[in-house]
Amino acid sequence: MTVTKTLTLAAAAATIGLSGAGMADSHGEAPQDQALVILTSDSLQTQGMAMILSNAMQQQGTDLNILLCDAAGDLAVAGYESPEPFKTPAMSKVDQMTPEAILGMLVDNGAQVDVCAIYLPNSEYGEADLREGVGMAAPGPIAEMMRDPSIPVYSF
Repeated sequence: MTVTKTLTLAAAAATIGLSGAGMADSHGEAPQDQALVILTSDSLQTQGMAMILSNAMQQQGTDLNILLCDAAGDLAVAGYESPEPFKTPAMSKVDQMTPEAILGMLVDNGAQVDVCAIYLPNSEYGEADLREGVGMAAPGPIAEMMRDPSIPVYSF
């Protein structure tokens, strides 16, 4: 990533509130609530909004699990770049942000991110192609989260 692109992403992150601030309470304890976000859409705006909302939940103390399936699984591939960036109303001085950039910030801030169990076998990619911090989901643990009434599931 170029220095200019890195600075642009950092400025965009600051502009729309994408930081790790507020992730733990004043006692340094880990977040207590959880959420499962399932993203399948190939739409840039849907992917972007899913990442922005996931970031907001993470900043509010939610322990995030993100499952990327179908076309959204591409966000988990190292070096993947969206066809174009998106803008938000808060980005008056910043001209770009991408879903994969926000996903990277979420991973850096502790989100558990996995691709669906069938993503890799049905794509041209292997486990070695996934970005650092992204794994491959097993159906059992995901089903447990989906069945747990204390864990909300959000699908995009």
